[in-house]
Amino acid sequence: MQRHIYDCNSGCPVESTLQIISGKWKSVIIYHLFQNEICHFGELQRELVDCSRRMLALQLNELEQDGIIKKTVYQLTPLKTDYQLTEFGKTLEPVIEAMANWGDLYNQKEASNE
Repeated sequence: MQRHIYDCNSGCPVESTLQIISGKWKSVIIYHLFQNEICHFGELQRELVDCSRRMLALQLNELEQDGIIKKTVYQLTPLKTDYQLTEFGKTLEPVIEAMANWGDLYNQKEASNE
């Protein structure tokens, strides 16, 4: 399956950002990598309970292709794979932090409406 890259209008930084972190799981993966610095595939799979193994692998692969994360494979039995943010990926911290803060605010609002 070929990945769709949006044809960003020049000068639209929001569109550029969304093409990298869009989708249900990429921002969540990045969030967990900020929380733990290095994550194994299995750890991420346990954190993202509704994400299939195939989808997680696809999202990780795209983040790696975009230079957001670095993948390290250890030749052990069974194979061990670590993921961590690249220096460029770490520049997303204020974006992900803002999303987490807004999510907390929204969740509090919804809880108070119940």
